[in-house]
Amino acid sequence: MKHASKLTAGLVLTLCASIARAHTMAPALLEIDEQTGGRLAVSWKTSAVVPTGVRLRPVFPADCVEETAPTELSGAESIVSRWTARCDRGLTGRSIGVDGLTTGKTDALVRVALADGRKVQGVLRASAPTLAIPERPGRLDVFMSYGKLGVEHILSGADHLLFVLGLLLLVRGPARLVKTVTAFTVAHSITLSLAVLGVVTFPSRVIEVGIAASVFLLAVELTRTDAPRSTLLRRVPWLMAGAFGLLHGLGFAGALAEVGLPSGEIPLALFSFNVGIELGQLAFLALMSGAGWLVVRGLARRPPWITLGPAYVMGSLSALWCLERTAVLILGR
Repeated sequence: MKHASKLTAGLVLTLCASIARAHTMAPALLEIDEQTGGRLAVSWKTSAVVPTGVRLRPVFPADCVEETAPTELSGAESIVSRWTARCDRGLTGRSIGVDGLTTGKTDALVRVALADGRKVQGVLRASAPTLAIPERPGRLDVFMSYGKLGVEHILSGADHLLFVLGLLLLVRGPARLVKTVTAFTVAHSITLSLAVLGVVTFPSRVIEVGIAASVFLLAVELTRTDAPRSTLLRRVPWLMAGAFGLLHGLGFAGALAEVGLPSGEIPLALFSFNVGIELGQLAFLALMSGAGWLVVRGLARRPPWITLGPAYVMGSLSALWCLERTAVLILGR
């Protein structure tokens, strides 16, 4: 019985060792940094343990030639080779691959930093051993994609929308409302552009606290019933909207900074992002105006809460945001 147990244990260990040897090797990594003039800085990392018969090598377009011989650095688990090459026609619109990939044993991760600022990456396998580098997007594609991003950002930002709603509730008369909203638009467009271009920089957490505070101050003004027309915010609402718009523009810049701007199309991307913000803002104003008109028409006499309710909701939410964002600012979490 003891001999049988030993034999069984030996078979199990042998089977485990076979499974371990058959396990997929660590994926290879091909990193390419495309520079001006079609020059490429290439880094090729492979596992130090290679299955028998497997030989991986990067495959570049036919017109690409090596400029320097590869320098190899071997480690306990990997081998890294680096060299430079030149592709006179560049990489855009072409394909890069890895030869020698085997199903179930080897994969390769490819990362490409293009000269125009874009980044392309993908996982290559035996069934799909090449990565296509897409053509540079056209001006219409840039306009549509960044415009859509602007719409999505404004409609997903509750603090920005509440501020716009506050302007709608504060200002009386279409002409004054247009003037006030225009001041807000121009102001946030200026700081958005300056922040994204790196001309001005402010800590994002400080900006978030300031945006919440702007909504809170507007909500407080909306709840005032004692001679409301005597306040500065009531007399010149466009001035207040412009001042707070500068703050909100810095908040918008955070979303655009995460995505980045396409090289060569920066002005168009900024313009279309701003257009998207304004379209989303106008759609929200139209929706709220329509809802307000229906409420007024449906009620012969408006109870006080119809007017003060939205202001108290704004104040409560913005006060909560102020506390939360201040805590994050102070505690750093």
